[in-house]
Amino acid sequence: MSQLAPKWDARFTNPAIPHNSNYYAKCMLGGILACGVTHAGITPLDVTKCNMQVNPSKYKGLTSGLSTLLREEGATGIWKGFGPTFVGYSLQGMFKYGLYEIFKDYYSNLAGEEASQKYKPYIWLAGSASAEFFADVALCPLEMAKVKIQTSPSGTFPTKFGAAMAEMSKTRVETRYPFGSLVPLWSRQIPYTMAKFFFFEKIVQLFYTHVFPEPKETYSKPTQLGVTFTSGYLAGVVCAIVSHPADSLVSQMGKASNKGKSLGAIASEVGFANLATKGLGTRVIMIGTLTGFQWWIYDSFKTAMGMGTTGGK
Repeated sequence: MSQLAPKWDARFTNPAIPHNSNYYAKCMLGGILACGVTHAGITPLDVTKCNMQVNPSKYKGLTSGLSTLLREEGATGIWKGFGPTFVGYSLQGMFKYGLYEIFKDYYSNLAGEEASQKYKPYIWLAGSASAEFFADVALCPLEMAKVKIQTSPSGTFPTKFGAAMAEMSKTRVETRYPFGSLVPLWSRQIPYTMAKFFFFEKIVQLFYTHVFPEPKETYSKPTQLGVTFTSGYLAGVVCAIVSHPADSLVSQMGKASNKGKSLGAIASEVGFANLATKGLGTRVIMIGTLTGFQWWIYDSFKTAMGMGTTGGK
């Protein structure tokens, strides 16, 4: 009596590195390091970018905006929102990267071995969108507090982490805390993450098909991590352009004069051209560098854990 062949499972395509609960937990930890550290580290750029979006007549550019903040609020002014940024994006990174790996395997198994290879780009898109949906729920309360801290005139809103969160909770009717910004956050982050993961995976695939055509494992770890960083940076540039209008809208929601207005009303008043372009140059630099380093940190951690780098042919 012939035996049936074992069912194909995406989690075990590489028997040396099975995608079990331990693997996913490590991916979540890598995501915390990748997102929490990088986002918190560029807080000065983020403060400037947010103020350029909500008050472009005063904050006209990155250098002049930083100078204005330093002159008016001192060195602490450019680090406003560090606490909620670090905690919020650590949580987001944990779900973004960890759930991406889980959903990627889940959707691959739903499709089956042949279809999962044929339609791999769609699995990247579905996996990243699903992961970001949940990641933004964790991020939203902290992102709302961060934006409020960063865009409020000096002295009008607490800048300390605990005091700011308490104030957001106390004024929840006005601020719509904790999930008032969830829909615009989804509209910003889900396209951003889909672009981030899709273009990263695609660029990595192109590198290992046309530039480094031998099996990936035959190349040194520095070479593989170089591919990771370059692919992440290029993907980040695309991400910044795709998600910038929604990012501007999230920042506008934190502006006192927009309190109580609908998203449509704010968008109509500001205009799509302004939403799409104000602060874009700064955000391209910020997100390109940020995304490159996020993928580099994530893959460096995975490599240190014996899990290898992400992507390939």
